[in-house]
Amino acid sequence: MNERAQAAGSFVEAAKAGEIPVGQFKAVQAGGKRLLICHADSGFYAVDDTCTHDDGPLGDGWLEGTEIECPRHGARFDVKTGKVLCLPAAVPINSYRVQVDGEAVKVNVHEVMPK
Repeated sequence: MNERAQAAGSFVEAAKAGEIPVGQFKAVQAGGKRLLICHADSGFYAVDDTCTHDDGPLGDGWLEGTEIECPRHGARFDVKTGKVLCLPAAVPINSYRVQVDGEAVKVNVHEVMPK
């Protein structure tokens, strides 16, 4: 199996769906990465738990719809894509492919979603 095919099948369980109500997120360690599993009305999303503006933890911020806001300086990111939505951040965060299998929320930490 080539590296790309192997990475495509590398989902690891990061959380249980029932642990994260809609509109909330949970900080987790998965595949050696510090992530946030975010539960929006449209589903579950996984992003890095680090603001690209000053390396602060996004897990101390808040989720509104599919936007997560850093508590330090107000930078906002789209949890679906990682795109920057509000300065002072200029660099997107990584977002990762998620699949839900029963209660298990799984993340492929080897596959960063396109911005």
